[in-house]
Amino acid sequence: MNRAELISQIKAKQSFLCVGLDVDKEKIPTFLLDFEDPIFEFNKRIIDATHKYCVAYKPNIAFYESQGSKGWDTLEKTVNYIPENCFTIADAKRGDIGNTSKMYAKTFFETYNFDSITVAPYMGEDSVTPYFGFKDKWVILLAATSNVGGLDFQYRNIDQGKMLFEKVLETSLEWGNKDNLMYVVGATRADILKKVRAIVPDSFLLVPGVGAQGGSLKDVVLNGINKDCGLLVNASRSIIYAGNTEEFALDARDEALRMQQEMAAYLKEFQII
Repeated sequence: MNRAELISQIKAKQSFLCVGLDVDKEKIPTFLLDFEDPIFEFNKRIIDATHKYCVAYKPNIAFYESQGSKGWDTLEKTVNYIPENCFTIADAKRGDIGNTSKMYAKTFFETYNFDSITVAPYMGEDSVTPYFGFKDKWVILLAATSNVGGLDFQYRNIDQGKMLFEKVLETSLEWGNKDNLMYVVGATRADILKKVRAIVPDSFLLVPGVGAQGGSLKDVVLNGINKDCGLLVNASRSIIYAGNTEEFALDARDEALRMQQEMAAYLKEFQII
């Protein structure tokens, strides 16, 4: 999916919601365990219930590869089931030398046909640029995360008061552009989000942390929205685990709809729709 198509979906659905499919078998409703593939059955029902209200889905790869070959089969079936008008994100956080990165890119862009993959920038340019060799595919670079450990490196001053994440952003602009490069920015640091937007005004930002992690959608919008919206706000647990009965998909739908309606109001306020 290219940039124009993504923006078109945001406007059509009046939403910039991304649903995270971080599915723990121990947390899904127990009646699903009777199915041959419980996680796929869970994902299928979540997708059926929410696809009208979101523009993206983000399976966290660790939750699938931890199940061995069956988990990879579940992942493939899940990605194939997602409607074509939804942007897909392989939340894999890969980061390795160039020839290995190329194989990761082939895995997620060709074998599993994801639209994008999250990538760690620590090893530098030659570990990131191999992902750019695929048409209409995206790198989503880890930029400024909100986990406690992010303080260890990302927010350290390294150059005349400039923090490391700012250096990552500035340098990455030499590798990719607004049509193939997004950034992960945590929702719980509104001050950091504002700094990120100042450096990459036209880029899309994938923003996790709204919902169960306590991030504020209002703060994200006020500090991160641009003329094209430029945001994909991810919610995982608050949507997929909104209910735990046989009606869990309806509960997920209600939470996705609530977020979509709030997002639609912001898109109208900022004259994007």
